[in-house]
Amino acid sequence: MSWGTELWDQFDNLEKHTQWGIDILEKYIKFVKERTEIELSYAKQLRNLAKKYQPKKNSKEEEEYRYTACKAFLSTLNEMNDYAGQHEVISENMTSNITVELARYVQELKQERKSYFHDGRKAQQHIEICWKQLESSKRRFERDCKEADRAQQYFEKMDADINVTKADVEKARQQAQVRHQMAEDSKADYSSILQKFNHEQHEYYHTHIPNIFQKIQEMEERRIVRIGESMKTYAEVDRQVIPIIGKCLDEIVKAAESIDQKNDSQLVIEAYKSGFEPPGDIEFEDYTQPMKRTVSDNSLSNSREGKSELKFGGKSKGKLWPFIKKNKLMSLLTSPHQPPPPPPASASPSAVPNGPQSPKQQKEPLSHRFNEFMTSKPKMHCFRSLKRGLSLKLGATPEDFSNLPPEQRRKKLQQKVDELNKEIQKEMDQRDAITKMKDVYLKNPQMGDPASLDHKLAEVSQNIEKLRLEAQKFEAWLAEVEGRLPARSEQGRRQSGMFDAQNPATVNSCAQDRESPDGSYTEEQSQEGEVKVLATDFDDEFDEEEPLPAIGTCKALYTFEGQNEGTVSVVEGETLYVIEEDKGDGWTRIRRNEDEEGYVPTSYVEVYLDKNAKGAKTYI
Repeated sequence: MSWGTELWDQFDNLEKHTQWGIDILEKYIKFVKERTEIELSYAKQLRNLAKKYQPKKNSKEEEEYRYTACKAFLSTLNEMNDYAGQHEVISENMTSNITVELARYVQELKQERKSYFHDGRKAQQHIEICWKQLESSKRRFERDCKEADRAQQYFEKMDADINVTKADVEKARQQAQVRHQMAEDSKADYSSILQKFNHEQHEYYHTHIPNIFQKIQEMEERRIVRIGESMKTYAEVDRQVIPIIGKCLDEIVKAAESIDQKNDSQLVIEAYKSGFEPPGDIEFEDYTQPMKRTVSDNSLSNSREGKSELKFGGKSKGKLWPFIKKNKLMSLLTSPHQPPPPPPASASPSAVPNGPQSPKQQKEPLSHRFNEFMTSKPKMHCFRSLKRGLSLKLGATPEDFSNLPPEQRRKKLQQKVDELNKEIQKEMDQRDAITKMKDVYLKNPQMGDPASLDHKLAEVSQNIEKLRLEAQKFEAWLAEVEGRLPARSEQGRRQSGMFDAQNPATVNSCAQDRESPDGSYTEEQSQEGEVKVLATDFDDEFDEEEPLPAIGTCKALYTFEGQNEGTVSVVEGETLYVIEEDKGDGWTRIRRNEDEEGYVPTSYVEVYLDKNAKGAKTYI
C-alpha cells in the first residue's frame, strides 16, 4: 500500500502526521536523556553511600576491619563502587549511542521532510496556476462566443431591414465575421490550455504527488525503524553491564561466604588477651589459730614467712588492698606524695584562712599509710603499674605502653618496632639516593656541587641514628616483655631513666622490683610466693565510677603551677569546686570542669564548704 495512491488527497494530514512522528522521536530522546541523568544520579548516590561507610584512615574504626565480617563489608562497599561505575557506563553509552545519534538524525529528518513538502507545495502551486489559466481561457472563449452570436444576430437584423443602407449591412456582416473568428481563436486556445491542464493534472496526481508521498512514506518508515533500533540499543546497553553487575553481586556473595566466625573470635582473643593467669583459690583462714593465719600463694596479697599482715589502718584491716573503696583508692593513689609548697612569702597571715598545716596530725593520712606500706615488706610491684594506669586518666600516656596488659603491650611494641624499621629503611633509601647523586656530581661537576649535598646527607644519617636508637629502645622493652631478657639491674634502670622521665610519679620504693622502664606489668618470683595485681581491672572500675559530688567552692589566693602528677594549676582569683577536703596532708582536691580535677595546696585557696553537702567533713 502506497501513500501516493491511497492518500493522494491527504497532503495536509500527511504533513501533520510526519510532524507528530518527529515529535514522538524527540520525546523518546528526552526520555532517554532523563534516564541517563537518573543513572548518573544513582551512581553518584551509590558512590557517596559507599564512601560514607568506608573506614577513615588512622582511626580506631580502621582497626576493626581486620575481622572477616568487616572485611566482607568492606568488599561489599568496594563492589558497590564498581556497581555504581556500571550505571555510569549505562549513562555514557545511552548518551553516545542513543541521545546524540537520534538528535543528529532528527535534524536530518526535519531537513528531509521540509524538502519533500516544499516539492509538494510547488506541485500544488503549479497545478493551481494551470487551473487558473484554464479558467481564464474558458471564460474568454465563452465571452467571444456570446459576442460572435450577438454580432451575427445584429447582422441578420440589419440585413432584413430595408431601411438600412447596404454599407451598414456590409459593416455588420464584417463585424459578425470578426467576432466569429475571435470565438474560433478562443476556442482553439481554450482547447489547447485544457489539454495542457489535463496533462499537468494527470502528472500531478499520478506522478509528482505519488513520488513525493512515496518519499515521505519511506522517510516515516525509516523514522519508525530508527526508533525501534534505538529501543533495542536501550535494552542492549543495559544488558551489556548485567554480567559485570552479576560479577559484583557474586563478589559480594563470595565476600559474605568468606566470613569466618572462628577467625573473628580468635582475633578478639588476640586483641584483648591480657596475658595474666587467673587467680588461684583462696585458702581458708582459721581464726581459731590466732598465730597461724595463712594466705594462698596465688592470692592478691602475700605474707612474708606467714607472720606479717597487710594493713591499711582503720577499717581496712584484714582486707586485700585491691578491694578498697574506689574513691578512697583514687585519692590514695593520685594525691601527691610530697608536702605541699608553702604559700608565697608576700602572703599575709590574714590571706590564709586555713592557716599552715601541721606536719603532725592526730590521725595518720591514707597517703602516708600508703607510702609506709610500700616501704614495708612484702613489696607489691604492681602498685606502680596501677598508679601509672591511673596517671593515664590525667593525660599522661606512657611511651612503652605500660598501661596495657602484657599481651597487648607486646603487640603495641611490636607494631612500633615495625613502624620504626620502615622509617629507617625509608631514610636509608633516601641516603642511598643522595649518595648516588653526590657520586654523579663528583664525576660531572657541571651538573651540580657535591658539597651542597653534605648537609642533607648528614641530616639523613642523623635521622637514621635517632631512629635506630628509638628502635633499640622499643626492642629492649619488647624483649623484656617476651621474657628474653633478665630482670633489669639498678644500673640498667638508671641508664633508661631518660625514658622513664616521660612518666614521673613512680613509687620509689618499688625500685627493687622487676619492672619495665616505667613500671609495666611484670612478675617477681620470690621464695615465699608471688603477687599479681590486675591494674586493668581497676582502670575499668574507675571508668565506671561516678564523679565525686562538689562539697563546696574555693577561691584561689595565689597562682599555683601544678607540675607534679595529680596536681592542677590555678590562677589567683579563680573560683573552683571542692570535691574533697584536706585530709591532713596539706592538699585539697578541687574540680575545674568535668574533665579536669586534681589537688592544690590547701594554703593556696580559701575554702567555702556547703554544710549540707554529702561528704562535707573535716579530717583535721
